[in-house]
Amino acid sequence: MHYFSLIKRVLISLLLIPFLISCATTTYKAKMASYYHKVQTGHFQSAKASLEENSFIQQKRNQLLYYFEKGKLYHLTKQYDSSNLYLNNADILIEQTRKNAGDIAAANLINPMMQTYLGEDFEPFMMHYYKALNYLYLGKIENAVVEARRIQLTTQTQNDKFAGKLTRYSKDAFALNLQGIIYEINGDINNAFIAYRNAVELYLSNNGSYYNVQMPKQLKRDVIKTALQMGFTGEATKYKNLFSIDSIAASNTNELIVFVEQGWIAEKKQRNLFVTRDNAGISSLFFIDSDGSRVQVPFDVNAYRELRSSDITASSFRILKVSIPFYSINSEYQKVNVVINNTNYATEITQNLNSLAVNILQERMFKEIGNAVVRQITKKLAEKGIEAGTKAVVENNSKEKDDKKKKENAEAAGAVAGLLVNILNTATEKADTRNWQSLPAFISYVRIPLQTGENKLTLQFGNQQKNITIQSTQKLQVYNWVIN
Repeated sequence: MHYFSLIKRVLISLLLIPFLISCATTTYKAKMASYYHKVQTGHFQSAKASLEENSFIQQKRNQLLYYFEKGKLYHLTKQYDSSNLYLNNADILIEQTRKNAGDIAAANLINPMMQTYLGEDFEPFMMHYYKALNYLYLGKIENAVVEARRIQLTTQTQNDKFAGKLTRYSKDAFALNLQGIIYEINGDINNAFIAYRNAVELYLSNNGSYYNVQMPKQLKRDVIKTALQMGFTGEATKYKNLFSIDSIAASNTNELIVFVEQGWIAEKKQRNLFVTRDNAGISSLFFIDSDGSRVQVPFDVNAYRELRSSDITASSFRILKVSIPFYSINSEYQKVNVVINNTNYATEITQNLNSLAVNILQERMFKEIGNAVVRQITKKLAEKGIEAGTKAVVENNSKEKDDKKKKENAEAAGAVAGLLVNILNTATEKADTRNWQSLPAFISYVRIPLQTGENKLTLQFGNQQKNITIQSTQKLQVYNWVIN
């Protein structure tokens, strides 16, 4: 290959950089913009078509997101059986799929968006929430109880993942509260009490607040009420004293629990960080954030087999650009009022998915940065290997008689090959910005007593109003209102 031909290829590659970088910096939500716009504006049939036509979401590595979105979309259109068909597929996929060598290689050699998406830690709990609602709307209480049990299994998985560390998201207070509600609907007051108590104790172990959600007053009343129903007077007295609650209204099964889903979860975007090594070498790294602050990142080179035997620690690199995800929050929680029989009830927040998303990502941020650094170093190794390989091939196959010129041509070819790989590596560097984007930002709830017969309710949120009619069944019922 002639030297000038190589230069020409480099110039062509340089012209492609803006296109490659624009592709690399496109977030997941941007790739799905048409679909999400149609969902937010209530054009659900058009949204279904958009989902099927989107080639990105159709890729196998994004199958879980496809199932999540299809399940949520069918839930919004009240096709509850179809919704659970896809959410059950998502459940199975989560259970059966694990990271494999191919996924890890794709993440290290290209970027983490190339891996099979396995979900954020809170997403399985939200999957159980929608599945349970679907089953309750279909009158399949036994199936909803199965979801309550699945919440327990998901909780155990989270506990095992983080060894029960209170500093990590190992349980979900909202899911435990939901579990209690499902058991109560089924008339299983003992398990309802246990679930409510588990939720209460989770709040108490975190000073009464869990991921920016204060323990709901309704949950306090429910744990006391179910304790009294079971004859656990000691437990009831304990919580009455703890919460300064003197009396609890008599048990009433003719009630409605209204869940209000407000807004959309924060969008996951990409942030570029610049990582530099200090005089101690690669094992001591820092990142320079956009505000100019310099933060130390613990990074142990010996933890990575592929780096221990390389000469990368002796290389001349001083700065690496890495891409990590972050959440962009643009909404705040607002109370919703429910009016029935001239009585006003205000909702209480029970799930703050914005806070969950931000804090869970922050909990693993050092890992995200560490993985990004490993990804860049792996690319650097590939770049050096291709540079050396190209140099050897050109030198060994050259017909040039002059050894000095032969070596110069080989050096030039190696440098060009290395530069081409460097351009590709830089252009493909990106963070994983995928998440279940149609989840709400907040979920609030309120428990309302019903009268015998027909009950007309008015749900009010700002300028929005929804009128619904609920027929009493003398049993606890649920209803969810989705506000985009």
